[in-house]
Amino acid sequence: YYISLPSFPEASGNLLSSTFYLIGIPGYEAAHCWISIPFCLLYLIGIVGNSTILHIIRTDPSLHEPMYYFLAMLSFTDMGMSLSTLPTMLRIFWFNANAITFDACVTQMFFIHSLSLMESSVLLAMAFDRYVAICNPLRYSTILTPQRIAKIGVAAFLRSAFCMIPLLVRLAYFPFCRSHVLSHSYCLHQDMIRLACADTKFNVIYGLVLITVLWGFDSLGILVSYIFILRSVLSIASREERLKALNTCASHICAVLILYVPMIGLSIVHRFAKHASPLVHILMAHIYLLVPPVLNPIIYSVKTKQIRRGVVRLLAPKRICSILG
Repeated sequence: YYISLPSFPEASGNLLSSTFYLIGIPGYEAAHCWISIPFCLLYLIGIVGNSTILHIIRTDPSLHEPMYYFLAMLSFTDMGMSLSTLPTMLRIFWFNANAITFDACVTQMFFIHSLSLMESSVLLAMAFDRYVAICNPLRYSTILTPQRIAKIGVAAFLRSAFCMIPLLVRLAYFPFCRSHVLSHSYCLHQDMIRLACADTKFNVIYGLVLITVLWGFDSLGILVSYIFILRSVLSIASREERLKALNTCASHICAVLILYVPMIGLSIVHRFAKHASPLVHILMAHIYLLVPPVLNPIIYSVKTKQIRRGVVRLLAPKRICSILG
């Protein structure tokens, strides 16, 4: 497959190396305004959906419980992911403004990668929450106190942020003497280092180890939590009680799959489909960043009764809310 990329002033070498160029959908520049419609719709659904969940949890005292505090962290992270990529996406699709400074690119990169890692940490915390609720319900409120939940949230953010700092700091010392055209509508670390005219071995190895250790630790923790949960659930005599216990985990399992399946798909495409059409790489990257913020609030609104009631209270008159119970 061959897709011609738009020409940029950087190719002539007249501009400083602090300027980079993002692309939208290569080969379809004339249709960017139309292509922006589904993207804007997805962004709107994601931002409004996560904002609604945050508002419901904040205003409903009955939802001030560990499970919903972790859900608020997940919604906050998803909304941050959407807001991190939205500005450059709209500039490219609406105004054909492709240029971005190095500092702005690194800043966007920091939030995208940090929030992505943080979402994995939050899902691990939510798995631990389900484990305590099902396997040790009598100590649920004493183990997951509001103070401890706040510490978990702060630790998740600091872990993700501090781990990214060495990678991004080193970028400032790299000379970029090749083309300054990046491959997406937003800045990614793996996309920028391929343009560097320097030894990027540390960044490549550190980035691979970082992803393997952090996501590997989180996914292993989630797996172990569900092994204990299944063992505890299978010991329940009543079939109805078993289904009720597993149903409380359904939304979280969907959220885990929504994050990890596109992530694994994107990794496979990068590793084993390097010669595939650029559209495949771009599509997988957009799915990875856009799908979780869009689907998570929908899933929790459908599967969680308390959230569903909160949504109905916002959208429907009080009489309808009383009918729905």
